Amino acid sequence: MNATSLGAACAAVLNTADPMAKVRMARETARRWRRGALEHRFDVGLPDVPARPERPELLPPNRMPKRGRGGSERGRTALLHALAHIEFSAIDLAFDMAARFGAQFPRRFADDWISVGADEAMHFAILDRRLRRLGTPYGALPAHAGLWEAAEATAHDAMARLAVVPMVLEARGLDVTPETVARFEAAGDTASARILNRIYTDEIRHVGFGAKWFGYVSAEQDIDPAPHWQALVRRYFRGSLKPPFNDSARESAGLTRDFYAPLAQN
Repeated sequence: MNATSLGAACAAVLNTADPMAKVRMARETARRWRRGALEHRFDVGLPDVPARPERPELLPPNRMPKRGRGGSERGRTALLHALAHIEFSAIDLAFDMAARFGAQFPRRFADDWISVGADEAMHFAILDRRLRRLGTPYGALPAHAGLWEAAEATAHDAMARLAVVPMVLEARGLDVTPETVARFEAAGDTASARILNRIYTDEIRHVGFGAKWFGYVSAEQDIDPAPHWQALVRRYFRGSLKPPFNDSARESAGLTRDFYAPLAQN
């Protein structure tokens, strides 16, 4: 990697299509940032859409095959593949967050989101390794084409990006993962359950970074954070917030019920 600025290094991650090459690039960028080998400078344009490998085939949500609730081995493998695709996309979301909005924030904003990007790269790598052991590597099944839509819709507004990506999309993972872990454990797949538990713990921290920086901007601009968050979610999130919510995990991340309860649809 020849990049000398954080912006250029993040752009290189986004422009790398091959999954394992992206993982290596993400990890190397995080290491160089921690060592002080990259300047806190954002001097390179970012792609509107990150580079993508030929596989998996990306389909609109209404064309995705039904995978069930993970009761069968085939269903559990399909679920792990879907989660791997989410983590692969999350690598790009984290590095885009750091580079696109880093100049608007103190240096520690980049510290947080580069660390998230390194986590997401690790999550993808361990899920892909598990899928290979199950005979279905990443790319073998189709995947959801809409995961980058939230990034495109909020590319102009740091608060909107923080509101939708970590505080809605990642927070949803906190709601559904404990039940998913329980289903894998009940099926005897403790190896996959351990992986999902590890990811779950990290995602609490990621949601916390979203809540922290949303609160930072709210304080800087003298904005009442919860109503403003709700307005941004209504405007930029395609979907609804559906219970049940993992209130304890959300609260430990700093995302309290006064944010999301008024938008909940039963």
